[in-house]
Order: sequence, then structure tokens, then C-alpha cells
Amino acid sequence: MLHPGESSQHTERLTGERVLCTEQCAQGLKPVLFRTYRRRWFLLVVVCLLNCSNAMLWLTFAPVADKTAAYFHISMDTINWLSLVYLLISIPFGLVATWILDTVGLKCAVILSAWLNMVGSVIRTFSVISFLSLGSLTYTYLFIGQCLCALAQPLVIFAPTKLAALWFPDHQRATANMISSMSNPLGILLANLLSPTLVSEEKDIPLMLGLYAIPAVTACILATVGVHDKVPPTPPSASATHSTSQPFFKGLKMLLRNKPYVILMVCFGAGIGMFTCFSALLEQILCVRGYSNFFAGLNGALFTVFGLLGAFLLGLYVDKTRKFIESTKVCFCLTALASIAFAVMSRFRNQAVPLALISSLFGFFGFSIYPVAMELAVECSYPVGEGTSTGLIFVSSQIQGVILMLLLQALTVQISAAPFSTCDIEEGGALDWTVSTLVMAGACSVVACFYVIFFHTDYKRLRAEASNAASINKIGTEATAPEA
Repeated sequence: MLHPGESSQHTERLTGERVLCTEQCAQGLKPVLFRTYRRRWFLLVVVCLLNCSNAMLWLTFAPVADKTAAYFHISMDTINWLSLVYLLISIPFGLVATWILDTVGLKCAVILSAWLNMVGSVIRTFSVISFLSLGSLTYTYLFIGQCLCALAQPLVIFAPTKLAALWFPDHQRATANMISSMSNPLGILLANLLSPTLVSEEKDIPLMLGLYAIPAVTACILATVGVHDKVPPTPPSASATHSTSQPFFKGLKMLLRNKPYVILMVCFGAGIGMFTCFSALLEQILCVRGYSNFFAGLNGALFTVFGLLGAFLLGLYVDKTRKFIESTKVCFCLTALASIAFAVMSRFRNQAVPLALISSLFGFFGFSIYPVAMELAVECSYPVGEGTSTGLIFVSSQIQGVILMLLLQALTVQISAAPFSTCDIEEGGALDWTVSTLVMAGACSVVACFYVIFFHTDYKRLRAEASNAASINKIGTEATAPEA
């Protein structure tokens, strides 16, 4: 607390802790104390590494699906199950993950996800270790390892919003959420770049699996050794003191009765589901038209790089303007237009530049919605716990992603003669994805229109903080002290 006579220069030198006085000050009671801790940056690094590693493990095989199928002597449909299992497992476990985050705490969620992610990545490597002589069980070990990584995904995906709410002050909250949330698509980017680079031939599959286990092991060590507290000793903001203020099941009921939240859950969940399908199936969609695995990986990389750029720029814009709803509606519409363009251009050969441009725009407008929509979910559902509000959206996205992926695969047409195809497939032959991509574009357009027309909400968390601030009598300019 500042005392009369203390200089403004002294105030400026001190950082990290805000001392705010409520009506209690007038009564001579102790003022409300908010503090930030340097360890929040370490927690952010751990959550980012976990998110990145888990996404890499999810999309390990998608950019090299044909060579993976040839290595394990299985069909392309079987390879797709390595991606699809992430969606299926996270549907029931997503509800468990929300309970863990909002009831047991962030510490348990981070450490548990780190161990599941690490053990799963190690078990995957057993499938390619020759001296184990697993024979027909090689794919079984690969699939079991993938299932364990899939169990970690809901905990990893839900953690950023919770971490930002509990450990970061209000002026850093959206940025922290953006950084940790976007580390997941960064993992997708790395998978799209590394897998085709590492696997030029079938024999390179073991090298790829071994390298992908390294980040998972590193993240597990950091989480186990360095994560000690489930909440900071002193909250960084007023809203952090009320995080998870509602019991888990009561919070679920409140969310399901909240019309704006339900609309956001359905629409944003559908958007995530479509992006999941696009990332997992991109190589298969393009290879039949004569595009190489490298070009498919490049498109996936552009999709993610420009998505990260879009998320960064939109995050800065929303931090300044607080226009959550307007930003997401505009980006959703532009994403729908990009999906239509991709569905049309992917039907033709020798369209590398247009496809690369479309993939970049698709990612730029689509991915940028993600962190803003996660913050919007908390705003329209406050004071329900952040893990529950973001968790239900993720579960919705996985359900819709499973349905959409199965539908898109069912709509493919097998081609007996595909002279330009670069798909290297032992079983099943080449598949035409024309109808599937058109259906995905149509679904994206319908969801965008529904969201624009029907979604409206108040910013409940911001309003609560503004109401709290109105009753606060700030000492001096805004008293601060060194970070702990």
C-alpha cells in the first residue's frame, strides 16, 4: 500500500501486485490483495509444451497416411482410426476432465495429462522395435499408445482457460489463453512439416515415432518436477477468487439452460470438428489429384501458421476493444467462404498456388476464432467454472467431429483408375473426396449463418469485474509490489 509522500517513481518501479480497497477500507479493515507470481510463466510453458506435444502425437500419421498403411500392412481406413480415436475417447473422458479441472484442480490435471501423454508416446514406439518381435500385435501397441495420448487430450485442451483465469491478471488473461491455446495448432503445424520430412520411405516410420516421443517425455518431467500448486496463494484478479464458484453438476445444469452458451457450444464445436477433419484428411483429399505428401504437409503448415498469426492479431484486437461477438461472427463468415473455395479448387489438378492461398486464409480466419471463442464461453457462462464451460464445447466438437469424419469417409467414391494419384496404398485403392469436401463446406456455411443470426449474449465476467471495480477505492494511482 502506498503511503503519503511516496513518489510516483517508486510506484512505477513496483510490479505484479495490486492492492485494492473495497468498502472494508472505509471501515478500517484489511484491503483486498491481488498478487501475481513469476511461476505462472513456467506453468504456461508446461501447458504449451503439453498442448504442442499432444497435437503432434494426434496428427503423427495423417501427413504420411499412405506410407504408414504400407509399413503396417493395413488399410487407409484403419490408419484414419489413429486420428479418430482421439475424438471418440475424448467424448466420455471430456466430462471427467472437466470435473478434474474444476473440482480436483489444475495441478492434478496437468500432471495426469503429462503422464498419459508420455506413456502413450513410449508405447507407440514399441510397435516398431524389431527385437520385441510383436508380429501381428504391432498395430495393437500403436493403437493402445494412441488411446493413452487421446485420454490426455481433454485435460490438455481444457487447461489454458483455467490457467489464464487462476494465475494471470485480467490484462494478461486473454493473451495467456491465446498463447497456450495456440500451442495446440503449433503442434499440428510441426506434425505437418516433420512427418513428411522424416518419412521419405516406409522404413523411416520408427525414426518418426522415436522423435515424437521426446517432447512428451520432456513435458512430463517438467510437469512432475515443477508444478506444485493447484492455485496461487493469492489470486491475481477479482474473478479468480470466484473461479469454480459453482459445484460441478450445478454448473452443468446452468450451462445447459443457458441459451447463448448452448448456441456457442453447438456452433463453435462444429467449427472445431470441421478443422479436425480437415487436418486429418488433407493428405488423402489432395493426393488423389496428384499432389505430393510434401505439398499436403505444406498446406497444413500454411493453414496453421496463418492461423497462429490470425489468433495473435485478433487476440490483440479483442484485448483492446472487447468485441468478442463481432470478431467471431466476421471470422466465422470468412471461414465459410474459404471452405467453399477449398472444396471447389481441390477438385482440380495443378492448382498449387490457389490451394496454398486458400489454406492460408482458411487457417487465418478459422483458427483466430478459437482463443476468442474460449474466452467468450467463459464470459457468457460466468460464474460457472472455466473447465466446465470450455470442456462442454470440446466434448461437443469431438462428437460432431466423429460424425463428420465418418460421414465424409462414407461419401468418398473409390476410383479404379487414378493415373495422377500420388497415394501409396497397398489396400483399398484411391478415393475421390469431391462430395465430401462439398458437404464440409456446406456444413460450415450453415453453421456460420446460424451463429451470426442467433448468437447474442452479455459479457457476464467483464460486467462482474466492472461492478466490483466500481465499489473499489483505489489507493493512490494503483498500488503495486514486486512479483513473488
